[in-house]
Amino acid sequence: MPTMDIARKLDTVVTADPDTSIRDIAKKMSEKAVGSVVIHRNEEPVGIVTDRDIALKVVGGDKDPAAVTASEVMTNDPVTIDANAGVAELCEKMREGSVRRMPVTENGKLVGIVTLDDLVVLLDSEMNDLSEIIKAESPPY
Repeated sequence: MPTMDIARKLDTVVTADPDTSIRDIAKKMSEKAVGSVVIHRNEEPVGIVTDRDIALKVVGGDKDPAAVTASEVMTNDPVTIDANAGVAELCEKMREGSVRRMPVTENGKLVGIVTLDDLVVLLDSEMNDLSEIIKAESPPY
């Protein structure tokens, strides 16, 4: 299964440019109920800001969210996955990169995002399908 089959599409990805203030990033997160914002330049993901980045680097660092920009706290060069890569490769890259959120790209351009939550939902669905097979093939209890 290609990663893009489980990814959130570009029109739902919350994005900003590197010069966006952390205050504005936090407002976007709150409005969209997300935990991360993909930072892009010319449609290419160049960073990611998470709610944890804001809590630890800005609030915990006693910095003014209106004066700090995304480029100052973002994770640069985020680990990305090609839209056509398989879910197994996605899981491996997430594990190797120790990340919970991964921008999805096509020809280097942002086309979506996939999160650990998306993988858990997929796993739940797959496990349900497998349990239905087992139930159908097992004698009644």
